[in-house]
Amino acid sequence: MNAFSAAADGSVRPVRDPRPRALALLSLLQFLIAIDVTVVNVALPSIGAHFGSDVAGLSWVVTGYTLVGGGLLLLGGRLTDLLGRRRMFLLGAALFGSASLAAGLAPDLPTLIAARFVQGAGEALASPAAMSLIALLFPGPEERAKALGVWGAISAAGLVLGVVLSGAIVQLLDWRWIFGVNVPLVALVLVLTPRLVRGDGARERGGRLDLPGAALLTCGPPALAYGLLRHSVPAALAGVALLAAFVLVESRTRRPLVPLSFFTHRTRAVANAATVPLSAALSATFFLLTLYLQDALGFTPLQTGLAYLPFCAALLAGISQVSRLVGAIGVKRTSVLGLALTAAGLAWLARLPDHGGLWADVLPGMLGMAGGMGLGLVALQNAALAEVTEDDAGTASGVQRCVDQLGGSLGLAVLVGATVGDGAARVADFRTAFAWAAAALLVTTVAVALAARDVRRRG
Repeated sequence: MNAFSAAADGSVRPVRDPRPRALALLSLLQFLIAIDVTVVNVALPSIGAHFGSDVAGLSWVVTGYTLVGGGLLLLGGRLTDLLGRRRMFLLGAALFGSASLAAGLAPDLPTLIAARFVQGAGEALASPAAMSLIALLFPGPEERAKALGVWGAISAAGLVLGVVLSGAIVQLLDWRWIFGVNVPLVALVLVLTPRLVRGDGARERGGRLDLPGAALLTCGPPALAYGLLRHSVPAALAGVALLAAFVLVESRTRRPLVPLSFFTHRTRAVANAATVPLSAALSATFFLLTLYLQDALGFTPLQTGLAYLPFCAALLAGISQVSRLVGAIGVKRTSVLGLALTAAGLAWLARLPDHGGLWADVLPGMLGMAGGMGLGLVALQNAALAEVTEDDAGTASGVQRCVDQLGGSLGLAVLVGATVGDGAARVADFRTAFAWAAAALLVTTVAVALAARDVRRRG
C-alpha cells in the first residue's frame, strides 16, 4: 500500500493507512460477540431462579448461542465468498443486534433460548466476514499474526468484560440488561462500517449454496448436545447420524459448504482439530467456575465478575506475546506451548476442594489456563488461515470459527452431561470435568507436537 500521494500543488504527502481503523471496527463487533459468549455465565443463577430452571436447562442459554452459531458458520463463510464480505458483516450485525433486544425482553426461558439461537445466526454471518477481511487486509504471516493478535485481544477483553459486566449488571440492575448493552453498540457498527470498510466489488454469478449440508450441520450438533445433556440415547444417536449425513453430503455435492479436500492442507487440518478441545476447555471453565464461585464459595455476582479480572490480565498477556513468539519459534511451537499451559491450568482446577478459596485453589489454575489460551487460540487461528486466497478466505475463516464454536458448545455438553447431568451440581462433578478436560488437552498437545515434527521431516 502506497504511503504517499501527490497533492494538487504537486507536493507529496503521507497517506494514513486505513487498515488499522478498519481492523478496530471489525474487532468491535467481535468484542460484542465475545461478550455474549460469557455475559450470561455470571447471570445463570439469577436466570435459573427467575425461570425455575435446572443446570442442564441453563446450559442451553450458553450452548444454544454457540451451537447455532457454529452450525451456520460454514454457510456464513460460503455466503461471504459468494455475496460479499461487507454485505454479510452488516447483515450479521443487524441480526445480532435485533436478537439481543429480543433476549432482553424474553418472557420465558424458551423465548430466551430462541433469541440466543438468532444471536448465533447473526454471529455466523458477521464473524467469518470480519475474519476473512482481516486475512486479506494483512496477507503476510507476521503482520497477520499481529492483526489477529489485536482482534484476539479485543475479543478476549470481551470474554472477560462480559463476566465482569454481567456481575455488576445483575447485582445493581437486572439480568435482562446484560443483553441491552449490545443494542447501541451494534447500531454504531452499522453506521460506521460503510464509512470505514471498502464496499464489495462485483461478485461472480452462478454460485450455489449447499443448503442440505447447512441444515444437517445446524441440526446435528443441537441434537447431539440435547442427548448428552439429558442422557437421551435416541437424541444423541440422531445427532451423530445427522453429522454423518453431513459428511456424506459434502463428499457428493458439486458445491459443498467446505470441500473435503480443504482438510488435506496439513497445517489447517491440525490447527482446526486442535482448536476443538481448547475451545471446549474454555467454555467448560467459564461455566463450571462461575457455579463454583457462587454456589460453593458463596460469591455474589459482582464478586464473581471481579474474580475473573486476573484471568483477563493473563489472557491479554498471552495474546500480546503471540506475534513475538510466532516470529521467534514459529506457529506450531507457539501452539504447543499454549496447549501445554492450558492443560496445566486445568489439572490444577481438577483438585478444587469442596470449601476452598479463590487465591490458593482457583487463581493458579485460572492464570495457567488464561495464559495458555491467549497463546494457543491466536496461534491456531493464524495456522488455520495459512495460505488462504481471495477465493477461499471466507471458507477458511468459517471453518475455523465453526470448530471453535462447536468445539466449545459440544465440549460443554459432554462435560456437563457426563458429570452434572440433570441434577444439582457438586464440587466432585467439577473436579471430574476439569480432569477430563485436562486429559484431552494433554493428548492434543502431544498430537500437535508430533504432527509438527512429522511436517518438518517431510519438508
